Amino acid sequence: MSAGTATAVAHPNIALVKYWGKRDEDLVLPVTGSLSLTLDTGATRTTVDLDPAAAQDTVELDGATSTGVPHERVATFLDLVRERAGRTERARVTTVNTVPTGAGLASSASGFAALALAAAGAYGLELDERDLSRLARRGSGSASRSVFGGLAVWHAGHDDASSFAEPVATDLGLGMVVVVLTGEQKAVSSRVAMRRTVDTSPFYPAWARQNPQDLADALAAVRAGDLARLGEITENNALRMHATMLGAVPPVVYWSAGTLTVLHLVQALRRDGLEAWATMDAGPNVKVLCSLRHRAALAQALADQVDGARLLVAGAGPAARLETP
Repeated sequence: MSAGTATAVAHPNIALVKYWGKRDEDLVLPVTGSLSLTLDTGATRTTVDLDPAAAQDTVELDGATSTGVPHERVATFLDLVRERAGRTERARVTTVNTVPTGAGLASSASGFAALALAAAGAYGLELDERDLSRLARRGSGSASRSVFGGLAVWHAGHDDASSFAEPVATDLGLGMVVVVLTGEQKAVSSRVAMRRTVDTSPFYPAWARQNPQDLADALAAVRAGDLARLGEITENNALRMHATMLGAVPPVVYWSAGTLTVLHLVQALRRDGLEAWATMDAGPNVKVLCSLRHRAALAQALADQVDGARLLVAGAGPAARLETP
């Protein structure tokens, strides 16, 4: 890192107890807390390079210039960093994702975690991990968790200062196999789907009431070293979240025929003795939580029985980090 330039790397996280719904859109305060696993694959690498001569920010994502809403989200986030740093320079932002963008594979989590760390470095902001998590949250709620490696809990809080993520220690030996059925961008963005669900689904209030208990039970399972209980909560929580979307007006249906195939297959593999539980975010792709000792067998079974899918075989990943030149 040199003056005015910084590069950061962050990894995606997959929520085991989901974040779905904001009670404050501007501050990105969630309705409930959540729990996630940061993965050791699918990293985002972002460079922020200050340009005092520039009239506006420029954003490049995977080799293409960003315009419209994606550009506006980054520029708005940089405005927040500039305000906190007392700086005015515009920036060139260059981002490379190693997973498809906008396909329900947590690219916004790794993306804004990397952007938060790189922008803080470039603009000279010195932030501890909690404040970095709070900053990343303003770009994308789930990014608050990608600041940390392994398991992380995001506290819902009640204001900007109290809504942040922090790491959760565990020796469970967690793995995950991500079944990428499609890398195409989804027709309904997570933000739109979330808002529509909160505003129109009659099922959402019940989910929001249950989610704090799911989070408490999941954390208790982690403390007890009970992977089966954690997996059960993970799968149930994801299916309930998607049930709220089916109740939205109009319904949000992310599942494909391949999604159902994988969900049924995971249940069958579990009956056969594999430690594996499915979860899904806002998209058709399925992530399968598993034990490290069963990860290879699970990946092989999925490869053998799911035609055309790309598999990402992962373990617990590292915290976001600055790269040195």
